[in-house]
Amino acid sequence: MKQDANITFWGAARTVTGSRHLLEIGNRRILLDCGMFQGRRAESTAKNKELPFDPSELDAVILSHAHIDHSGNLPTLIRHGFKGPIYTTKATADLLKVMLSDSAHIQERDAYWLNKRLKRGAQPVEPLYNMEDVERTLELLAPQRYRDDFEVVPGLTCRLLDAGHILGSAIVSLELEVGEDEPRRVVFSGDLGRDHLPILRDPERVPTTDVLIMESTYGDRFHEDIRGVEERLGAIVKRTVERGGKVIIPSFSVGRSQELVYELHELMVAGELPDIPIYIDSPMTVKVSHIFSEHQECFDEETWEIIKSGEDPFGFDRMHYIKDVEESKALNSSDAPCVIISASGMAEAGRILHHLKNNIEDPRNTVLIVGFQAAHTLGRRLEEKRSPIRILGSEYEVRAEVTSLHAYSAHADKMDLLDFVTGMKPLPSRVFLVHGEERQSLLLAESLRGKGLADVHVPEYGERLPLFGSAPEEG
Repeated sequence: MKQDANITFWGAARTVTGSRHLLEIGNRRILLDCGMFQGRRAESTAKNKELPFDPSELDAVILSHAHIDHSGNLPTLIRHGFKGPIYTTKATADLLKVMLSDSAHIQERDAYWLNKRLKRGAQPVEPLYNMEDVERTLELLAPQRYRDDFEVVPGLTCRLLDAGHILGSAIVSLELEVGEDEPRRVVFSGDLGRDHLPILRDPERVPTTDVLIMESTYGDRFHEDIRGVEERLGAIVKRTVERGGKVIIPSFSVGRSQELVYELHELMVAGELPDIPIYIDSPMTVKVSHIFSEHQECFDEETWEIIKSGEDPFGFDRMHYIKDVEESKALNSSDAPCVIISASGMAEAGRILHHLKNNIEDPRNTVLIVGFQAAHTLGRRLEEKRSPIRILGSEYEVRAEVTSLHAYSAHADKMDLLDFVTGMKPLPSRVFLVHGEERQSLLLAESLRGKGLADVHVPEYGERLPLFGSAPEEG
């Protein structure tokens, strides 16, 4: 008996945040990712809090990786009645214990401060979720090993492949029984990584699929070559130190921070960096780095060689990992040259805001951008060289040097994405492009059509389409 199979794009549609895609196969409902939308406060609050479907009707969630724009709204799902399993990799499950707890803390802290500023009679602000919601979420995690087949619901089998994006990141490969014909395959790329990145294995290749749901974050551009970026990082640090300044790096706690520590560690071992302190000022980064050490099954051969030689690839003996708030504040009262790596990666929350506030007006300093900066974030405004900028309610002139190293991006670029698709034999019958700003997604769609893929669609938020069949013409 034939079953209808549809998909609705409830996030990361013509934008890069809030990944959330609802599969309906007959009477079964499976959610791919449940990410937090990040951007303007009012829009973010509405999209994160007001779920457009009934969570209690979901049979399962399959999570591609732990980044908050893919996982951060899971506790809201649980708060509104979801009780099914959350399938993901073992490393992602461990990371979620840290990341969701940190997210709940941020929700509660932000609500506290906003309520202190409320005008009399205004409705109090409530956090999206709290620690109790997080605990209930963690109880539903169903960790899986890479490349093992498991049944999600009857008639739907899943296999998680290594996406090479961050620790534990996965390409979700689904095999569906939708009728009397052969099973159909649907692949969700999650966020794809790149070849030759430090620490992690390169992304796995998918032989073929009927339908591909693929990210398009860098669908219109090419990255700098990762090979040689270590020298460029060293040059930025050296010139900042020579003028007596600090290097301030907003960095994601998962993935980017560990890569930077790895590269700085290697530069120090080689004697190519001056003897200055390097501070990792993020309690979550410290915890995440320990989780990295516990999941060596995700490492590439180069990292294994370092481990075998007796070195610590995360440089615990050379880096200063800061946990205490007072120690963090002391960094801003010192004029000594140093490197400060702190979350968040888009400079939207956390201790990085205090480091920027205290250092952005000093021309001796450097702000180094090392990752994608979504629209309307402080990180994007810095990268676009805007001045003045608003930090924690006050305006500051940007006098520090602001520079970028996009070679560190953990996202596949245009060539990587094209190679990922065209390497499939035969080519997918349908491609949906998600997790990209509209321009990037539409340009990548054009490029894919030029490679012989006739059915490529960039969905709108809330658009519901058949999984198998013909996509509508692009508007």
